[in-house]
Amino acid sequence: MLTTDSLTRFMFEHAAVRGEIVSLDETWREVLKHANYPPPLQTLLGELMAAAALLIATLKFDGSMIIQLQSEGAVKLLVVEATSALALRATAKWEGELAAGDFSELLGAGRLVITLDPANTDNQAYQGIVPLVGPNVAAALMHYMTQSEQIDTHIVLAADDECAAGILVQKLPDKIDADQDAWQRASQLTATVKSEELLNLDARLILHRLFHEEDLRVFESEKLHFQCSCSRSRVADMLRMLGREEVESVLEEQGKIEVQCEFCNRQYRFDSIDIAQLWLTGVTRPEGDTRH
Repeated sequence: MLTTDSLTRFMFEHAAVRGEIVSLDETWREVLKHANYPPPLQTLLGELMAAAALLIATLKFDGSMIIQLQSEGAVKLLVVEATSALALRATAKWEGELAAGDFSELLGAGRLVITLDPANTDNQAYQGIVPLVGPNVAAALMHYMTQSEQIDTHIVLAADDECAAGILVQKLPDKIDADQDAWQRASQLTATVKSEELLNLDARLILHRLFHEEDLRVFESEKLHFQCSCSRSRVADMLRMLGREEVESVLEEQGKIEVQCEFCNRQYRFDSIDIAQLWLTGVTRPEGDTRH
């Protein structure tokens, strides 16, 4: 039976190789509820969401990872945020009709940006940027891992309108491997997994098919879920950053300020009373008073 909304970690017992396999169903479908993404864009965004889950699981890190594909093509932006608590959200921007096309046709010249935002504000955020290289999302991310992190990584991704899934294997850095061929075997075997297997088979069955001749340790699966971190107080902070003059100019012109979250479509409305409170006291109405 397919284990859904789950991430399963594994490692080679006698080799410096680790990995994860992920399957998202309700989490992915929750993203699709919030926008009418064209099919080519669904595939890209679903693959990126599965990849974000895989990559956040490789980090000993408390906070969030934001992966962005920024482009000059018809697909302008793909954004996925994954937290160390395995909460995910995603959104995308595009222009015009999106015909089926390959990765380079949809995205054109662009760049891949990965940002690590620590939960502890005393710690500094990290950002890595590389050009978009490769025929698909997985190849672009593997290029990033080689160029920016210097970690050998192989990723396979798949997505449709019901499920987003992926598998990652990684050579452990700074560890001497007694089995010199282990990484090559792990990478080559991972490359053989098919999209339909990732989307329809249980993680342990896939791992058995791929690595039944290896001494593999498979850990208990962990649950993932959709979660949007937007809030009225965060929107209020954004308005403060814009500055009083600009905010009051918009208020005067429109009579109110409405901000809609691009991830979950939740709408936040600020009237003249809200804005006056914002600048006079630095407080906003509580969440329960949010109007949709």
